[in-house]
Amino acid sequence: MAAVKSGTRKRRKPRPKEKDLVAGYDSNWEYILHKGLLSDWKHHPSDKIISYIVEHKYHPDFVRKIGKKIILLESKGRFWEYNEYNKYPWIKKMLPKNMELVFLFANPSAPMPQAKRRKDGTKRSHGEWAWSHGFQWYSQDTLPDEWINLKFKHEQFLEEKSNGGNRTK
Repeated sequence: MAAVKSGTRKRRKPRPKEKDLVAGYDSNWEYILHKGLLSDWKHHPSDKIISYIVEHKYHPDFVRKIGKKIILLESKGRFWEYNEYNKYPWIKKMLPKNMELVFLFANPSAPMPQAKRRKDGTKRSHGEWAWSHGFQWYSQDTLPDEWINLKFKHEQFLEEKSNGGNRTK
């Protein structure tokens, strides 16, 4: 048995392509059923297309009203998988006009999971992902002053200065 590299996932086996598939049918078995056992049934009727939504709930990390907007602040160390970051554009679509989803990234330059390497050797970052989906985003150092506890920031700065510029947790 071959060893699997740590941190890599075994590739999904692709769905096999059916040979000689009859046009208009999803599978040969579907065709056989429609021509025999289910011949009295309508097949893929265009008047019976059903839209559906899978309902989920989103719990923002932080919420604050700033001006006339309610800001939902999502703090992210990093995204780990597609399902995690794919939900946010859908959440954004559901928000009322007076709400905005904003990201606070620990490291906006961190590469996105499964990001392909570009010709220049870089990968798509968390910040680039947010920008491409129309999300406002910040790092801890770029948050607007009116959003944060300035007294804490000043005390943290003085502490870092006394530690030779090293942040303490």
